[in-house]
Amino acid sequence: MLDGSGTWRCLHQCGACCRLAPEERPEALEALDDAQRQLYLEMAGPDGWCRHYDSGGRRCRIYEDRPDFCRVSNLADLFAVEASDAETFAIACCRQQIRSVYGGRSLELRKFNRMLRAGDE
Repeated sequence: MLDGSGTWRCLHQCGACCRLAPEERPEALEALDDAQRQLYLEMAGPDGWCRHYDSGGRRCRIYEDRPDFCRVSNLADLFAVEASDAETFAIACCRQQIRSVYGGRSLELRKFNRMLRAGDE
């Protein structure tokens, strides 16, 4: 998310990106190299959620040590997006994932959009 300084930050207690379900995210798997793809598949639990996702606290239990592909700052590199478009791309990816996981009218998507608007002021 863009804050006032133009820096990405995650929506606190969202967790949409922790929904790894490979059958729902083929574009993510295609963007990864073989080693990353293997790790991604190992992290995806049988229910489609990352094994490191704390559903009660809605947070990542390995956030500081999470893989590169879990870091928003690496999305542009993974998907070969120009650096000048990286923030816009990250926002679009996040919106798409939140909508996919929680729905287009979800509280999470409304909070995310509100956070974006507050950062533009």
